[in-house]
Amino acid sequence: MISRITGLEVFDVRFPTSRELDGSDAMNPDPDYSAAYVVLRTSDGINGYGLAFTIGRGNDVQVAAIRALGGHVVGREVPESAADLADFSHTLIGDSQLRWLGPEKGVMHMAIGAVVNAAWDLAARRAKKPLWQFLASMSPEEIVSLIDFRYLTDALTPEEALAILRPGAEGRAERTARLLAEGYPAYTTSAGWLGYSDEKLVARAKQASADGFAMIKLKVGSDLQDDVRRMKLAREVTGPDMRIAVDANQRWDVGAAVQWMKALAPYKPYWIEEPTSPDDVLGHNAVAKAVAPIKVATGEHVQNRVVFKQLLQLGAIDVLQMDAARVGGVNENVAILLLAAKFGVPVCPHAGGVGLCELVRHLSMFDYVAVSRTTENRVIEWVDHLHEHFVDPALMKNGRYVAPTAPGFSAQMFEATVERYRFPEGPEWKEATR
Repeated sequence: MISRITGLEVFDVRFPTSRELDGSDAMNPDPDYSAAYVVLRTSDGINGYGLAFTIGRGNDVQVAAIRALGGHVVGREVPESAADLADFSHTLIGDSQLRWLGPEKGVMHMAIGAVVNAAWDLAARRAKKPLWQFLASMSPEEIVSLIDFRYLTDALTPEEALAILRPGAEGRAERTARLLAEGYPAYTTSAGWLGYSDEKLVARAKQASADGFAMIKLKVGSDLQDDVRRMKLAREVTGPDMRIAVDANQRWDVGAAVQWMKALAPYKPYWIEEPTSPDDVLGHNAVAKAVAPIKVATGEHVQNRVVFKQLLQLGAIDVLQMDAARVGGVNENVAILLLAAKFGVPVCPHAGGVGLCELVRHLSMFDYVAVSRTTENRVIEWVDHLHEHFVDPALMKNGRYVAPTAPGFSAQMFEATVERYRFPEGPEWKEATR
């Protein structure tokens, strides 16, 4: 019997992370990590789950955008194959009236990404595989069929994509076994939120080293002298060899980014993340030239594959930071991984938010098995909160992500979590107003 999607539900789930300043940075001083949480219900009872990440009030518009997609999804056959998932993505992204709201950017594109990711979760569950293995088990031709190459062929053609993927068939089983045995390298941001005291920074940096991480990240950008002091403290704690990345969260103009990084340079920052507007490709290129050998990393707010293409073509980034919930879902992220491989730029995903660690580990592990076939200079961001709310939580061992083995894309939250943290009617929020 053919299974069909019978319902699309979306829940406004918010966590009060601003109370402890977890997630705080120069642009977002009081975030409440939140998810516009999607459930695709089906006639055979196997559901699919996805989410779009915001930091609080953004959920107001994100939830509404996802609800608007219900008519495009309910009644469809449940996707199972690469062809089904390509068609599912194309139907949503290619809708002319939805494209008018973007095209392929902003709230509506993130809404589509959440629903597309839920469809991938559903397909992987039906295949009884974790998403990274479900995707990596596809043939090179099937993987290429997932991608919309419109706007990309001046940088990456389908033939070039196949040439990248075909060598990956050899050694795939060995790389899969290595991931299952050893996991995937990570770095932690949990030491460096901007609202933390110096004492908390020092304690968490020491803990990160003890936990096996080879890199930490500090938020910067509000006050130069404070950042110099904090960077000096972190370097004293970690010693000369641990990598320390810094993240400005788009706070600066190009000139300010260059000035700031020259002041921090004596403490050997490994990369500067989001030094300026994520849309400013030329600005990133100018910063990259001025601050080298410090690397430039960007991606968590890059809105689509086209901007990534331009950043790569111009050599404006040294590290590509894809995000599982920013662009149009798994299909578009596969295109971004192949673009990065074409230009030889390592992918170190963004995961600072609720559910992002759970999701993006699948994409990096697929990249290792089927695309880049290496973990050299590649790490996934780790933040150490909110994992307990997920049925298949991201796990860390000796500074490495444990490879997930449960079927799906790991986006499912516990029903009790959704009930408690639903905004504004959940007990967590009602009790806070008393």
